[in-house]
Amino acid sequence: MTAITHAAVETALKGYIDPYLEQDLIAAKCLKRLHIEGDRVAVEIELGFPASGYQETLAAALRERLAGLPGVGEISIQLDSKIIAHEVQKGLKPLPGVKNIIAVASGKGGVGKSTTAVNLALALSIEGATVGLLDADIYGPSQPRMLGVNQQPESPDGKSLLPVMSHGLQSMSIGYLIEEETPMVWRGPMVTQALEQLLRDTRWQDLDYLIIDLPPGTGDTQLTLSQKVPVSGAIIVTTPQDIALLDARKGLKMFEKVEVPVLGVVENMSIHICSNCGHEEHIFGTGGGSRMAAQHNVPFLGSLPLDIRIREETDSGRPTVIAEPESRIAGLYREIARRAGARLSLQAKNYSHKFPSIVIQNT
Repeated sequence: MTAITHAAVETALKGYIDPYLEQDLIAAKCLKRLHIEGDRVAVEIELGFPASGYQETLAAALRERLAGLPGVGEISIQLDSKIIAHEVQKGLKPLPGVKNIIAVASGKGGVGKSTTAVNLALALSIEGATVGLLDADIYGPSQPRMLGVNQQPESPDGKSLLPVMSHGLQSMSIGYLIEEETPMVWRGPMVTQALEQLLRDTRWQDLDYLIIDLPPGTGDTQLTLSQKVPVSGAIIVTTPQDIALLDARKGLKMFEKVEVPVLGVVENMSIHICSNCGHEEHIFGTGGGSRMAAQHNVPFLGSLPLDIRIREETDSGRPTVIAEPESRIAGLYREIARRAGARLSLQAKNYSHKFPSIVIQNT
């Protein structure tokens, strides 16, 4: 009988390139334990991103590779996900109760950024993470409508706010504090101060990810976020249209200048699907998002269609990932969420929470 060796098992595992990490699981440091006893092989894999919808596929792929080894009998594959805090901009510390902040941005309005942000937040939650959503658009908050929430947040002490819960997400928005039709006639400094208060005065509860839905552009709000808020990564949303891509590049370069890693580009409205006949047409052009990602050497996270159901479901307060969890479109959002989470998992860890605070007192 052929004896099974650790080297043979590791070689077999290295032959599987994870589609989200884009490398093998050993190179990505996901192999936590390998135990061999007789003809029995036990493998423990710990992913650094939420992937509950992918675990069965991964387990089957690994089992198939190990089953081809001589002498292997019983195979045990144990999969788990552990999300940790990753590095942020120099000089900033992670927010209490939040491991990672991901900013969802666009260079211009009208590209479906807020719809993408809420669906990605929900997708990460369904994949197994604890997720929050901050609506950073002070002038035009849309997340209360998209989450189907019409209530004011509670304040247990008159100073801080409890996040509003909806579809399993912790959320906060200026829209919870004002009437829906009340305009915010504020100058820039008031807006940035309001954003910081919403972010820091909310009692976020043990979040793996806080998704920040940024207003479009590269102005005061974006600069405040990138300079004062500990962001682990950014996602750029664009359409294939040349005009949208021009502005999306500005947003991407802004994050590069302030040392916030860009996790990738999402191309929204990439193809129109006729609700009557199912005909597909690239009405805004084709491939612009993937070309932009390639030019700037950042990942292309995926494409989303221009589909009437996405608009109808977010307007009704039940975004597609919740309204039609088994649909093709929900599957696309979950794929993009896994890719973004996997990309973040490869970044350096943040160890600042392990260092004690030094306080000098006069005695």
